[in-house]
Amino acid sequence: MKQHLLATAALVATLAATTAQAQSAQTQSAATETGGEDSPIGEIVVTAQKRSENVQNVPIAISAFTATSLRERSVTSVSSLSALAPNVNLDGGTPFSGSSAVLSATIRGIGSDDFAFNIDPGVGIYLDGVYLARTVGANQDLPDVERVEVLKGPQGTLFGRNTIGGAISIVTHDPGKEFKGSFDVTTGSYNLVKVRATVDVPLSDSLFSSLTAASLNRQGFLKRIPFPDQRAGNSDPFTRFANAGYASASRESGDASVSLRGKLKWDNGGAVTATLSADYTHQDSSGQATKLLGVYPSIPGPFAGTANLPGTAFDPTASTGFLFAGLYNFCIGSTPAQIAARNAQALCGPRGTQFNPRYQLPGLASVNVDANPLNDRLPWDGRFLLSDPDLSYATGPSFNQLTAWGLGGTVQAEVSPDLTVKSITAYRNTRWKAGVDADGSPLSFLELTFTQNQWQFSQELQLLGKAFDSKLNYVLGAYYFKEKGNLHDYVNFAEGLLQVDGPNSFDTENWAAFGQIDFRPSDLLGFTVGGRYTRERKLFIGGQQDLNGGNYKLFGCAAGDGTIAPFGNFPLAPPVGAGGPPCFAALSFPTAANPVQIYVPGENRKTFSDFSPKVGMQLHPTRDVMVYGSWSRGYKTGGWTTRLTNPQGQVAPDFNEERASTFEAGIKSSLLDRHLQLNLSAFTTAYQGVQLNIQIGTSPTIANAGDARIKGFEVEMVAAPVRGLTINAALGHIDARYTALQPAALVNASPIPGIQAGIFVGAPLPKTANWKINVSPRYEYGLGNGGSIVLIGDWTHTTEVWNDVARAVLLRRPTNDIVNASIAYNAPDERWSLTAGGTNLTATRFLTSGNLNLADGAAFGTFNRPREWYLRFGMTF
Repeated sequence: MKQHLLATAALVATLAATTAQAQSAQTQSAATETGGEDSPIGEIVVTAQKRSENVQNVPIAISAFTATSLRERSVTSVSSLSALAPNVNLDGGTPFSGSSAVLSATIRGIGSDDFAFNIDPGVGIYLDGVYLARTVGANQDLPDVERVEVLKGPQGTLFGRNTIGGAISIVTHDPGKEFKGSFDVTTGSYNLVKVRATVDVPLSDSLFSSLTAASLNRQGFLKRIPFPDQRAGNSDPFTRFANAGYASASRESGDASVSLRGKLKWDNGGAVTATLSADYTHQDSSGQATKLLGVYPSIPGPFAGTANLPGTAFDPTASTGFLFAGLYNFCIGSTPAQIAARNAQALCGPRGTQFNPRYQLPGLASVNVDANPLNDRLPWDGRFLLSDPDLSYATGPSFNQLTAWGLGGTVQAEVSPDLTVKSITAYRNTRWKAGVDADGSPLSFLELTFTQNQWQFSQELQLLGKAFDSKLNYVLGAYYFKEKGNLHDYVNFAEGLLQVDGPNSFDTENWAAFGQIDFRPSDLLGFTVGGRYTRERKLFIGGQQDLNGGNYKLFGCAAGDGTIAPFGNFPLAPPVGAGGPPCFAALSFPTAANPVQIYVPGENRKTFSDFSPKVGMQLHPTRDVMVYGSWSRGYKTGGWTTRLTNPQGQVAPDFNEERASTFEAGIKSSLLDRHLQLNLSAFTTAYQGVQLNIQIGTSPTIANAGDARIKGFEVEMVAAPVRGLTINAALGHIDARYTALQPAALVNASPIPGIQAGIFVGAPLPKTANWKINVSPRYEYGLGNGGSIVLIGDWTHTTEVWNDVARAVLLRRPTNDIVNASIAYNAPDERWSLTAGGTNLTATRFLTSGNLNLADGAAFGTFNRPREWYLRFGMTF
């Protein structure tokens, strides 16, 4: 395979040297719109350095995509860009988020595969210059996009916190000065109906407006089917447990959304321009497709063993008892005597506690061995596994309800020909609910629902200037950011043997000052120096609790007189006159106000500060060739681990920031009279304090668990060898491996034979392919009537990816090839067009995310979309 990849890489590089371009794999597919016949590969103007520049003059590895390129390749969301940019992985959805509106972004091995409020992204998403703080809603729809810029490597100097892996900047359509518009409607697989329209309406000689509206409806591709056993009806329905919502669906991964965006721009040709914007998105659909992949009911654990501590059901050796899956099977299939022999009467007894009587349920003990066959329950085993990736026996929650809106204002004032002041003010608000049935069965064995509410305010001031006949360009700025919100987790394990109810609230405030100077003293030589100082304050209140009170039942705390004893027999709360400690204190529960709360009560505070510098040098041997080198740093803020299921005493577990330092060297070139462009970059990154998702029991926790070294290269090309033909190509190689692991990572470091490959020094980082290749030809044939036929193909080859930190074998994404194609007819003057296309034509299926929860005996994941077709009609006016 490696020889095959090297041969392919050599072939692509040869193509680049003779017929290709340096821009992003898809960036310039429609570049003829700016270049003309004599200059077939046109320019793309980006704002990666806070000022408008030809992307070929920016000494940063950038993949930029024009509106035409995105439309022709049916790219409709940020995650759809994943195949087109080398060393970039963008997935719609994270493990157990239940929503494809959540973006999992990794660039050059650095990112985040989670949605929780306590975990900040490693790749910053910007919408018209405004930072989107949450991954929820970051997988933006792109109905009116003007371009998308993918910046690789730490962007801390100009973009700030949480851009340690890179940044993705989305620039939407600005109002035009003439009345015009566009409209398209698409139909396709799974009853797809997508409608988009944009109209520009001048209101006066100096005031212009635009309005974009879009709607999407599509049936889910994963179908739920009934389980063929009448005992399925004896399981407790998910409506009996605490959840964020109780909507279900017959199909998962459906779409139902509407979005609006409006802009007003004032420009009288003078020194001041102002743009006001507003956007609104609403989604109300089924949840993300989630598939049960494996069951593990027989792994030994500490519950109800034969070597228990006296008076308890706890085996400290974790060798003779069960984990949650095995405990469930033991409870329903054991006689009262067998249960009593292991002190498991409380564990197998009524579920819930007196503190939340609404969620109390009958016990599970002996239901399959008593005299009543009508109450028999299904055991947890492999009967629920289905080989078809698009079928499931799930019956639980499946919903995605997102409402997001924002207001923004950008004012730009030209103080002098050499000095401009720019202000970007924005407020954004999201309300989200999601639910997923991850167990793929009629049992409530692993069901997760969430609510998240968030608002943010940001203000950025920029001073953009030039001096010395434009030889020196500078950006100076100040930034303020405020965010508040809450996340409430509800997770039910093993028919309620563990019931997580986790309310959390967050408050973040950030201040920063930044600057960058680009000085080009001669035509040959240029220098860059910049830096950003950031100070951040975080507040957090956690309220995680177990509604089943499982630890009390494990240690025999149902009753007692309060006397201190070696083990067990402590009361849940001390009776009047008791002389010993209450049970909640003996077991390190943190508060008497709520004995089932496991998280430390009260407000937790952390303060972070960082200086992210950048230095660089550029050589310009010719007008169309630039060689550059740079060193830059970035950081990702820290926080607290919140998903815990054991009492935390009086200490809130936290984690610190990540840091990355990157050396990068590259070449950007436009050759053969713009029939060929070629960009190459090579990099090495020292990645410190990596925030790893560590699975501790049922809990996915976060810790600074290691360091890594990341190195690789990228080649991005476009060629126009003959009239009408454009060949886009990209090649990325990355080697991202741990160089050190802290004790916190050791829980995932020991591989379980046949289940986990584990992590260790030298193991690869997750969500990072060793090789990625994309080749995309576009051919346009002119017709006699002035119209044209456009043929487009996409081939993306990606080597294997480990989807989780512990490298679960079932979750591994194998080497795969994805092929897309389309054919379009463009009418004369491009007044209308008709396009027929297909995605994933070879029906290649692989997992885009997943989780292995051995404590609950389940592995689950989400597959990529199957083969689909579409037919699109578009028109302009």
